[in-house]
Amino acid sequence: MKPQIVFEDNEILVIDKPAGLVVNRSETIKEETLQDLLSVYFNLGSSLGIGDRAGIGHRLDRETSGLLLVAKTPKAFEILQNQFRERKVEKEYVCLAHGQINQDSGVIEGDVGRIGKFGKFGIVKEGRESRTEFKVIGKYEFMTKNFEELISDARTKSRMNYLTRQAKKYTLFALFPKTGRTHQIRVHIKSIGHPAVSDLIYTPKKLLKFDLMFCPRLFLHASRIKFLHPKSKKTAEFKSVLPGDLKDTLSHLTIVR
Repeated sequence: MKPQIVFEDNEILVIDKPAGLVVNRSETIKEETLQDLLSVYFNLGSSLGIGDRAGIGHRLDRETSGLLLVAKTPKAFEILQNQFRERKVEKEYVCLAHGQINQDSGVIEGDVGRIGKFGKFGIVKEGRESRTEFKVIGKYEFMTKNFEELISDARTKSRMNYLTRQAKKYTLFALFPKTGRTHQIRVHIKSIGHPAVSDLIYTPKKLLKFDLMFCPRLFLHASRIKFLHPKSKKTAEFKSVLPGDLKDTLSHLTIVR
C-alpha cells in the first residue's frame, strides 16, 4: 500500500502514510522507505534532499498510520522545524487501548528514555521530558458473540479467565503529544495501565496474541495536524479518517453509553 498525497503546493507536501511503511532510511532497514519514495517523487537521484531526509519534517513509527508533513524548500523546512521545536505544531492521534479509564481527559507526564539495546523505551529517570494530553472518545466492550468465538481456542481455563478479565473492555483515546519523543504515546498510555491494542513492543504478550486475532496491527493513527503555513503564515489544518483495517477492528466492539 502506497502513501496518499493529501495536499501539495510549492512549499509543503502532506502525506497520509499507511501502516507498515518505515519513514526514514537507515543501515538496518533493507526495505523501501518513505524517504526512498520521496527521493523518486522529487527526482533527487543520489542526493539526500532537504535536511538529508527528502524534507521529511517529523517521524511516525512503522506501524503507525496517518498524516506526515514534508517540506519542499530549505526555507520551508527551517520554518517548520522551528515550529516543531517551539511546540507550535498541533498533532492528534487516535488510539484504541486496553481497559476503561475513569476520567474524560487528562495529562500524562513521564520522562521517556531508551531501555536496553533493542529499540524499547520507557519512563526512566534519565529520560527526556515528555507530555501527552488525552481525551476519551468512547468506551467499548467486546460483543459477547465475537469475544466467545475468539477465546474458544484458549487451551486452559486460566487463560480463558485471564482474557475475560483483561481483554473485554477498551478505551478509544484522542491523544495530543506536546513533545515528540520516540514511542512517546505508546509508552505513556502503557504507563497509566492502558497499553495500545496490538502493540508488538508494549502490549503484554498474553494480550498481544489475542489482539492480533481481531486487530492486525498497532491501533494508532495520526488523525490531525495543525501548523502555520511556512509561506502564507496562515493556519493550515489537515485531517485523516481511520483506515479500513482499524474501522474493522472497532466493528468487533460495542460502545458503552
